[in-house]
Amino acid sequence: MKTLALVTTFILCQCVGAVAQQQQQAGSMYQGQMDRLDTNTTKTVDRSEYETFMGTAFGSLDKNKDGSLQSDETVQILTAAQFTLTDANHDGRISRSEFMQRVMADFATADHDRDGDLQ
Repeated sequence: MKTLALVTTFILCQCVGAVAQQQQQAGSMYQGQMDRLDTNTTKTVDRSEYETFMGTAFGSLDKNKDGSLQSDETVQILTAAQFTLTDANHDGRISRSEFMQRVMADFATADHDRDGDLQ
């Protein structure tokens, strides 16, 4: 469970910008993170694997199980600016839909060759 939390933290930060620049400079995810996300063992993380993982991550972060994330639920992994960026309708909460739209848009950005896989 602790490992999942660490991976979730990395992926969430990467997806909303904090680590994205570092990843682009480095070229790829760390192998341990890749292995945890690569459930079909293809040595890549496809869109479906990523979406499933991030859906689970949202559920884990939603501590009060109200279907949205408040800033206090994300304070350890998102800056105020990242929270605001993800909160598309600016209601002070990140809905599952807003969260998934952000992380999947960032998946598309990270998929440099547009093949549907992260390597």
